[in-house]
Amino acid sequence: MLTSTVCAAVSAAGLGIAALTAYRKRFLAATRIAAFSLIPIGLVMTGVIDWVTNIVFKPTVWAGFGVLVLSAVLFMISRGVERRRGGIGSRKERKAAAADRSGAVAPAASVPSLGAARGAAQPAPKGKAAQGKDGAPKDDFSDIEAILKKHGI
Repeated sequence: MLTSTVCAAVSAAGLGIAALTAYRKRFLAATRIAAFSLIPIGLVMTGVIDWVTNIVFKPTVWAGFGVLVLSAVLFMISRGVERRRGGIGSRKERKAAAADRSGAVAPAASVPSLGAARGAAQPAPKGKAAQGKDGAPKDDFSDIEAILKKHGI
């Protein structure tokens, strides 16, 4: 009952201030003030104020909030201890899983194919002798053939 009276007084004061603001020809500001001042009385009429006061002034509700907070704190502590000990989802397990995934599908595929086909010390041939009939270098397809042979195709 007291909260309803207080909210009604706040709304009346707000509407009075809105009227003074409108008298000063500041209609947009007066409209905003009137909108804000109608909120408390609207909350009283819908029953929200009674609901909030029942929550605020009941000790069992505060005890319930305390139990929820205690539950959240215990959950966070257990997760922290689990991570430090190396429990489920630990860093060690994640690193081991990443190492298993990073292995090459074909271990020989990591060696560059050109190094095996040409050799490191053998330079590429130059001049007309290195070109075929149509003017393209002879070793164009030899690189591709080496890659295909390496993969067993």
